[in-house]
Amino acid sequence: MMCFRQVTLSLILLLLGQATPSRLQSLGATKLRLVGPGSRPEEGRLEVLHNGQWGTVCDDNFALQEATVACRQLGFESALTWAHSAKYGQGEGPIWLDNVRCVGTESSLDQCSSNGWGISDCSHSEDIGVVCHPQRQRGYVSERVSNALGPQGRRLEEVRLKPILASAKRRNPVTEGAVEVKYEGQWRQVCDQGWTMNNSRVVCGMLGFPSQQPINSHYYRKVWNLKMKDPKSRLNSLTKKNSFWVHRVTCLGTEPHMASCQVQVSPARGKLRPACPGGMHAVVSCVPGPRFRPQKAKPPRRKDSWAQQEPKVRLRSGAQVGEGRIEVLMHHQWGTVCDHRWDLISASVVCRQLGFGSAREALFGAQLGQGLGPIHLSEVRCRGYERTLSDCRALEGSQNGCQHENDAAVRCNVPSMGFQNQVRLAGGRRPEEGVVEVQVEVNGIRRWGAVCSDHWGLTEAMVACRQLGLGFASHAIKDTWYWQGTPGAGEVVLSGVRCSGTELALQQCQRHGPVHCSHGAGRFSAGVSCTDSAPDLVMNAQLVQETAYLEDRPLSQLYCAHEENCLSKSADLMDWPYGYRRLLRFSSQIYNLGRADFRPKTGRHSWIWHQCHMHYHSIEVFTHYDLLTVNGSKVAEGHKASFCLEDTNCPTGLQRRYACANFGEQGVTVGCWDTYRHDIDCQWVDITDVGPGDYIFQVVVNPKFEVAESDFSNNMMQCRCKYDGHRVWLHNCHTGDSYRANAELSLEQEQRLRNNLI
Repeated sequence: MMCFRQVTLSLILLLLGQATPSRLQSLGATKLRLVGPGSRPEEGRLEVLHNGQWGTVCDDNFALQEATVACRQLGFESALTWAHSAKYGQGEGPIWLDNVRCVGTESSLDQCSSNGWGISDCSHSEDIGVVCHPQRQRGYVSERVSNALGPQGRRLEEVRLKPILASAKRRNPVTEGAVEVKYEGQWRQVCDQGWTMNNSRVVCGMLGFPSQQPINSHYYRKVWNLKMKDPKSRLNSLTKKNSFWVHRVTCLGTEPHMASCQVQVSPARGKLRPACPGGMHAVVSCVPGPRFRPQKAKPPRRKDSWAQQEPKVRLRSGAQVGEGRIEVLMHHQWGTVCDHRWDLISASVVCRQLGFGSAREALFGAQLGQGLGPIHLSEVRCRGYERTLSDCRALEGSQNGCQHENDAAVRCNVPSMGFQNQVRLAGGRRPEEGVVEVQVEVNGIRRWGAVCSDHWGLTEAMVACRQLGLGFASHAIKDTWYWQGTPGAGEVVLSGVRCSGTELALQQCQRHGPVHCSHGAGRFSAGVSCTDSAPDLVMNAQLVQETAYLEDRPLSQLYCAHEENCLSKSADLMDWPYGYRRLLRFSSQIYNLGRADFRPKTGRHSWIWHQCHMHYHSIEVFTHYDLLTVNGSKVAEGHKASFCLEDTNCPTGLQRRYACANFGEQGVTVGCWDTYRHDIDCQWVDITDVGPGDYIFQVVVNPKFEVAESDFSNNMMQCRCKYDGHRVWLHNCHTGDSYRANAELSLEQEQRLRNNLI
């Protein structure tokens, strides 16, 4: 059986019975794909798209340099070899190219010389195949679903469900209705002849829903018959005009898009088929994922994986809902997935597992940032019906030389909730910033207004930017006097807004009942500045564990640290300079895992000079160091003012951008570390007043959320701490997201996990 691995396909080609391509990449004027019985995406019969039709390439004079050009155009680094005499099977249609001759430096195959399009004396027994090096080019474009081609090359633009029941017409998201496709700017219906639950699954996946459920076909047939009998019915008139552009759809249920199914469509005008004889419009009912269900909604009828248990897969560093770098939980540790053989089918399994629809894009080459820790999986091969990624075949990530620069990511289809139409920005210098204005319903009337900036912070701004579809918030602004809001929307309609950060819209956050704002709209309205990328700081837990020790430091050496409040309050009562303080010291290394540099909130003009240590403070408190009881009560604390945010270490080939010397710029570059050695002042917790016992040692980076990050769940690091009055041991150090996606494990659970790893 022929094995095909690409899901972007023309509906017309499907009518002609053409195969699904393996990889499609358009770097030059032509489009190429690999097709054939091989199981790997980097090899197959070479096919070219020309004049809207796929054809093959003759093997005459074809050699390694031609294969290299083709492989680079397909997104691979180079070619390993080529295969003549239709090794990957004989193709169909025209033989577009013959006697191809390339120098080897061309960016696309159509830049090489040949006999010309369609000029060939070959047969399909001479179809050329290529074998590419599996390593992809840096910056390789994602595999994505493109719009399907309809008759005469016109595009199938969108798919939607049109509600039939009056009670469902104002619901968001729309989960049930007649399937319609947008073609040439008009919505057209799909005939239900041969319609299956597999078809419904594909449509639901495209609309952002993980699964489908049966409909009451008897009821909808009655509604259809009543409307067809009514001569004034719009449905009747549309049917007579042949609104059924799609006559029959046949899907396996694993396709990420209807374009990959077998679809019969109306041919060119003047040759229309009868309009769905004996049938009616196809009706689909979808099951939304947990994040998109109304709070009072009933649980789904079937036991889907996302309804049964906490997912062991998560998305990180994505700017929008349903996108991010893929991380999986294995052996009690989160790790990434290598992009070797990563495709839309496997990506769709991840999306559905998380409660989204099918995958819109499968991203390669760490396009949404590199992870840390292990690479758990590689060569993932899903068939499409698996409930979880762990059900798919895969290799261990360490088996084929994967690096974090190969981390796979995904963009999932998500339901349209209508939230983006209920918020807007006004007065900004660019579209990504301005006064936040929201639409609310008051006494049955919807109106626009401002948001009170009381308690407005970065968490709320993050929700606003996500709702706007603009990614992350870089700043939460309380004083917006320099931005002019929309005339007529100056009244405050939301106040007391407090968000947890997971909401899809500001309207889902907690807020005052009656509006109560300490000031009116205008100068002090809430504002935001949004960005599509953000930094992400994470502590090196292992280094903390390895470097911890006790020091009894004389007071005579602590004047400077005391001046900067790095000691416990009891130090104020001591007879300076006599005596000492007992310090728990350690080294810390903070890594910027994100996709943007970490910069101080304010510019140099706001930095504070500290004469004692001869340095500038760019952030008031950069980290919190705390010693807690097992019950969570604080018994000792410290803090680290960011007197020197800089690139202490960067990987080979990455230039350091930030250095504190000579009043230099401060920050941490993407991929670099800011290291504080154990012998630096304030790199400690003062435990002079702490008795022996078992404790929790905790470090929190960016504790006040002063600087935006793509992920705050990994900003906290905890260790188990044992102190006997003379010595100290730190063990089981881990960041807050090490074991579970949404919550911290109890200490007892952590210890059991630790014992299982030993």
